[in-house]
Amino acid sequence: MMSGVACGTPEGAVQVEVLEDEVAQVVPVGGGEARVVPRATLPRDVREGDVVREGHVDREVGARLAREVAEWRARLAVSVPDGLDLDSGAPESLTGRKEY
Repeated sequence: MMSGVACGTPEGAVQVEVLEDEVAQVVPVGGGEARVVPRATLPRDVREGDVVREGHVDREVGARLAREVAEWRARLAVSVPDGLDLDSGAPESLTGRKEY
């Protein structure tokens, strides 16, 4: 059963979240609980972030998921007003010192 989860099944696929020497953490595409599986159950060329379906890396689905995450992050981004320099840092505290 565990190797079926790692390699993906016809009913679904998994995304590789973490790769270590002996094990990997995978999450079902579409949501679900993360599982730790033996790395040997994954394709040899798998990388973190890849999607595995039916025992093979599915680069197309992995690329689509990466685009969706990038779009989601862009929607959450906060625009910076013109003239606000964030690179130089603040030489002093942005709030005035308070004495009690």
